[in-house]
Amino acid sequence: MKYQAIIVSDLHLGTKDSRAKDFIKFLETHQTDLLILNGDIIDGWALNRGSKWKKSHTNVISKLLKLSNKTKIIWIRGNHDEFLTEFIGSHFGNIEIREDYKIEMKEWVKDDIFVSNHYYIFHGDTIDVFITKYKWLAKLGSIGYDMALWLNRWYNRYRAWRGLPYQSISKDIKAGVKAATNYINDFEKAAISMANKNGCKGVICGHIHQPANFKLPEGHYLNSGDWVENRTSIVLTYENEFQILEFK
Repeated sequence: MKYQAIIVSDLHLGTKDSRAKDFIKFLETHQTDLLILNGDIIDGWALNRGSKWKKSHTNVISKLLKLSNKTKIIWIRGNHDEFLTEFIGSHFGNIEIREDYKIEMKEWVKDDIFVSNHYYIFHGDTIDVFITKYKWLAKLGSIGYDMALWLNRWYNRYRAWRGLPYQSISKDIKAGVKAATNYINDFEKAAISMANKNGCKGVICGHIHQPANFKLPEGHYLNSGDWVENRTSIVLTYENEFQILEFK
């Protein structure tokens, strides 16, 4: 398959749970004119805590550099790869480092009349109060998320031994805790508001690891999810349609 654009986020290279090998396979089987890496591609927080960088993580970076010779790649800074901040506006090889990005999608109305809609793309951490005001608490939450993923690994080894399908503990926590649900709802509304302030009708972000694609009166909200649990991305087809794509 080939697309006008593919937007991915939250690979978290540098952690045990990053699906680096799967992501390389995804790049090899899905072509695009534009690839947007929407933040948290490398997990600097985890590496600072002592997480080990693997050869498969290096292979992803090598793959992206090679791909950038023929494909336009935009890398947007996230909170876990905030080390990119000082490089915003510059290039890493042929990969452009950005704080945010706007993508134009022309929608056909009738009689060869087109309406141009712009989508605002940013990671999402700038509207997260825990990141902007209580960064220490966000880092503590990151450790808790790592613990949930560790439990996932061992719990699902047991389930696999029992012949049972994979079940995500962290997803169940998000779905079952009212505070987490409210946080996600508030995040979605804030993201659309951010897009409107930037003159856009739609927004594409990552950050909360929750793939989504829905429309509200205020605008179109999309989230690319992550490559830790969901292995999802947002794609723009040649029929000018945004879709969530899950790699299986």
